[in-house]
Amino acid sequence: MKQKSLQASLLEILLPLALIFGLVLLLSLNVGQTQQAETAQAPLESWLKLIVGYLAATAEIAAALVIGLAVIRGILLYLLQTFSRSRQHIDSTEVVRLQLGRVLALGLEFTVASDILRTAVAPTRQDILNLGAIVLLRTLLNYFLEREIQQVEQSRSKNYQNAEQPENTQ
Repeated sequence: MKQKSLQASLLEILLPLALIFGLVLLLSLNVGQTQQAETAQAPLESWLKLIVGYLAATAEIAAALVIGLAVIRGILLYLLQTFSRSRQHIDSTEVVRLQLGRVLALGLEFTVASDILRTAVAPTRQDILNLGAIVLLRTLLNYFLEREIQQVEQSRSKNYQNAEQPENTQ
């Protein structure tokens, strides 16, 4: 049991560190790269790039809308909870924060989709490195978000179990 706990603790430390190291490595590869001269493009390729550019811009607009609306919703919910004088203010604040985190992860998915679209048509080495860095960052954010959600759910279940147990009063 103790061995599994030690392995889980090491995994919780080493996985984020490895992802951060990979992100730093990818970003350091970008330094000093110069743009290569564009080669002659076929007319079909230029049309494809134009269409993909519009699709990528649409995905970025969707990401901005999703994140912007979530921020507005989070602010409104937080203000309602602050002024409602509720006893569960701390728990409800965590709920707002976790909802915002989930939506940020969704917005990040849209930005990754946009980058994948841009990389799909005649990718350069720089495009592929940027996409790798973004995917690593998204993985890192999702890892921490999921970990935090699990911690909140575990603390809620413990609080719920403690509330259900009858107190022995004599």
